[in-house]
Amino acid sequence: PVCCDIFRDPVLLPCSHSFCRDCLKRCRDAGMRECPVCRKKGPKSSPPSNLALKNVCEAVQQAKRQNSEDKTNCNLHGEKLKLFCLVDKQPICVVCQSSKLHKNHECLP
Repeated sequence: PVCCDIFRDPVLLPCSHSFCRDCLKRCRDAGMRECPVCRKKGPKSSPPSNLALKNVCEAVQQAKRQNSEDKTNCNLHGEKLKLFCLVDKQPICVVCQSSKLHKNHECLP
């Protein structure tokens, strides 16, 4: 009944288990009043945010975004990887193509 993704707006139950606020709300809307993991009674009011976990999750998401940018940009020049060097079998940018490393290599767009 709860997601297995990176927490979004995590909340902390009295039993110390954490859930996304929306996931917990869906469980409550379905009539579940206890913790989905340990089945201990949950609070009647809205549980508090888990700020420490929220900060960790935001850092993980930022790292994932940075990693995906790193895969589309050249590590040497910061340009988009628009070409593929057939000799070295790797994606390269247009600046790399004219560099000494790839000058006479066959490249495809």
